[in-house]
Amino acid sequence: MVDKFCNYLVSKIRKQMPEIDDEKAEVILYGIQLIVGEIPKFFLMFGFGILLGLWWQTALAFFLLLPYKAVSGGFHLKTHLGCIICTNLVYCGNAFVSTIWNFPNELVKYITILSVWIFGMVMVNIYAPADTENVPILTKRERKIKKVLSYIFLSLNMIVALFIPNFVISNIFILGSFIQTISITRIAYKLTNNKYGYEEYLKEQKATI
Repeated sequence: MVDKFCNYLVSKIRKQMPEIDDEKAEVILYGIQLIVGEIPKFFLMFGFGILLGLWWQTALAFFLLLPYKAVSGGFHLKTHLGCIICTNLVYCGNAFVSTIWNFPNELVKYITILSVWIFGMVMVNIYAPADTENVPILTKRERKIKKVLSYIFLSLNMIVALFIPNFVISNIFILGSFIQTISITRIAYKLTNNKYGYEEYLKEQKATI
């Protein structure tokens, strides 16, 4: 249903703008699918959070990690249903775990924060920005900016987690940053049948030489 609606919108756009070729149409279609798919996913996520009695924790889990996610990238699931399920598991799950569990002592918390930060910095250095075949990030300038911002936002997340007195918010930053870092790794891409757009672009360039 969603795909049919998105295809209909793209066909209408192409009629109004005949200069749009098939390649550009695919990019437009992907963008529309993301927008249309995000709206119900967004409301379902917060609705589920409200049912769990975790509406503000779910909201924080979503918005606090948004800057890091926006610049570091990550895989995209192929179906809207899979995306909805994954979104609820990630954000509502983060809110739930962060609310019911706390570190046994400060030392364990500090070690965990340091471990998540080191792991994240290494993965960002290797994979960020983690793009997809549908929306590749091809310019070196944009890739460099997003990589640098990934370092910055991850570090800020861990600094806030270290010093903020509220353990729930601190846990949301720690767990959310760890999950987001996992989403950019090669193993996550393989498990979700994704490929890095920039890597595929370089392969195509080499093949044409």
